[in-house]
Amino acid sequence: MLSLERLRVLDAVCRHGSVSGAAAGLHVTTSAVSQQLAKLEREVGQRLLTKNGRGVRLTDAGKLLAEHAERILSQVETARSDLEAQRGRVVGDLRLAAFPTAARGLLPATLGLLRAAHPGLTVRTHELEPADGMRQVLRGDMDLAVVLDWNNKPMTVPDELTAAALLDDPADVAMPAAHPLAGRAEVDLDDFADDAWVSWPDGEFCHDWLMFTLRAKGVEPRIAHHAEEHQTQLALIDAGLGVCIAPRLGRGVLPAGVRAVPVRHSMRRHVSVVWRTDADRRPSVRAAVEALRTAAERVATV
Repeated sequence: MLSLERLRVLDAVCRHGSVSGAAAGLHVTTSAVSQQLAKLEREVGQRLLTKNGRGVRLTDAGKLLAEHAERILSQVETARSDLEAQRGRVVGDLRLAAFPTAARGLLPATLGLLRAAHPGLTVRTHELEPADGMRQVLRGDMDLAVVLDWNNKPMTVPDELTAAALLDDPADVAMPAAHPLAGRAEVDLDDFADDAWVSWPDGEFCHDWLMFTLRAKGVEPRIAHHAEEHQTQLALIDAGLGVCIAPRLGRGVLPAGVRAVPVRHSMRRHVSVVWRTDADRRPSVRAAVEALRTAAERVATV
């Protein structure tokens, strides 16, 4: 009889590409992963891993068993969903990821709604960038993730995931109060062709979106500073060090020396929540989606 837990470990190694990655994803030690894999090899009577440089790779037998493990674990998730649905109670553990401004702007209200309506549900939250959140839901490390894309640069949702729209989040241009355009009612992005920009880190979806959007306007952006957090970006603007895009969700009060001006042709982030389709019937997942929608409606009416 194959151990379901050991199949889960093998699946994690396959998905993460390493023993250390699997350990991080499963929140266990690397030695625990190695021990489980050694036991699984004894159970099946074949080598499942082989050394590959400083790391490991799956053998042909390991790849074959990992394919079966993926299907088995998906069936287990479906069975879990069906049993939860039959029981009809929202209980147990739920793992919810959100990108930083959604974690600040949506999660507090969402968690409050869930705690009031479903005291038997324990929700654990993680702040993750959209691509990381979606990846962890696919891997089974998260149950749901709040993600985003932009009106002119959509993000592809894998077939294995279901997505539900939460809200459209308008974004303004933030600039120093002394900027010549700070008093305008509206601006165009190409008005800032000669300005220094504060952007997200290289390689992040929103940074790529900014570069794509400005270049589509005929502007070659001059990125002076990179900052992960919007509040850090705004602090740099307050110091007179450039301009940045300032979405409204979770933005809070602007620094005294910053002005946010709407863009004439509205820029909007589409904020959604994704979860594995095979978990669609879990009452806890449905309850979380409903709570997120309610929290999003409250934000949209502010």
